[in-house]
Amino acid sequence: MRKLVDLLIIGNGMAANRLLQELSKQPSRPESILVIGEEPRPAYNRVLLSPLLAGELNESDLQLNGVEWYAEQGIELLCGDPVQDLDLSMRLVRTAQGKVVRYRRLVFATGSRSALPAIPGAGLSGVMGFRTWADVETMQAQAAKGGCAVVVGGGLLGLEAAEGLRKLGMQTSVLQRGAWLLNRQLDQSAASLLQQTLEERGLEIHTDAGIELIEGEAGRVSGVMLKDGRTLKADLVVLAAGIAPEITLAQAAGLICHRAIAVDARLQTSDERVFALGECCEFAGQTYGLVAPIWRQAEVLAQVLAGQDLSGYVEQPVATQLKVSGISLFSCGEVDAKDAQVLEYRDVGQREYRRLWLRDGRLVGAVLYGDTRFGPEYFKALLAEEDLSAQRESLLFGIADQQKVA
Repeated sequence: MRKLVDLLIIGNGMAANRLLQELSKQPSRPESILVIGEEPRPAYNRVLLSPLLAGELNESDLQLNGVEWYAEQGIELLCGDPVQDLDLSMRLVRTAQGKVVRYRRLVFATGSRSALPAIPGAGLSGVMGFRTWADVETMQAQAAKGGCAVVVGGGLLGLEAAEGLRKLGMQTSVLQRGAWLLNRQLDQSAASLLQQTLEERGLEIHTDAGIELIEGEAGRVSGVMLKDGRTLKADLVVLAAGIAPEITLAQAAGLICHRAIAVDARLQTSDERVFALGECCEFAGQTYGLVAPIWRQAEVLAQVLAGQDLSGYVEQPVATQLKVSGISLFSCGEVDAKDAQVLEYRDVGQREYRRLWLRDGRLVGAVLYGDTRFGPEYFKALLAEEDLSAQRESLLFGIADQQKVA
């Protein structure tokens, strides 16, 4: 049976959900909307998978909108039946269960998947990514048996997975290929403070750690051999060393893709009836993993789909405000900026750290660890390219108060 819809959205994650919310605000919108999701449940907050893993949150805490919301909005939702084929010339899709749907316009919101490195043994049972609700359930089941876990990747996702497994009672190690943790967000000093805190909690951190292979017995993981010859025992290996945009369907259909699905400022792909947003899209060579730019994309695309088309998407600097296992972190701009003046504040007892980089009196980068309350002020000044030369002596303690004094 074939049906025709005005708007078909492939993917039911956070980007798709935000787009639907933005569409609901528009004075007009596509009359018939169908959302097809691969996972067997409505959209949920993927950012909160780590506290779900640790048992600190439950299912209702992660749910973005229940099935009743879709019904109230007149939106049809199809879960657990992913799209397998897309014919751009016929403007139709076919799902895994054989449903055929024709569309007037289509949006890719397929997100990303764990980037699984080409490591010998990566296909063993017990080696997995950390991106979905099902991944959490698998990890919890293994943690209930106890044993040792190795998390590959010292970024935000890897550290959150490691802390969750530690809280569930597993002896957990983190392998970071770089010289320090969160090396894209933090400078080495802030990362050192973070590592010290995590190690005191019981995590085992290995930096500059290359993996030779993943060992197994009878088809199941048993350990991880490092390039320096050491072997770490492992009953579970979590690969959290990055993400890869989910573009398999788009590529097969013939859309122009590079690292992700190429879009213009209207979020339009190489097919005028097809759009993309979120982690699966690429604009001006940039791909996405943080929420802020994706929310802006949803706002722009909702305008386009509703016939408003008031403004196109513009790439903007993004501040990274993180909470790693209860530790507040903030960074923006050029971390470890070259040819810049450096201002630094450190309170060893309170484990607070702030470092600012200025060039010609203007803030070009900031890293805050522990006390991050001044982060938004710094980011605002960075965006405005404000001359802060007169405040240099007190800049480590905020900007707003000094402006009032002036």
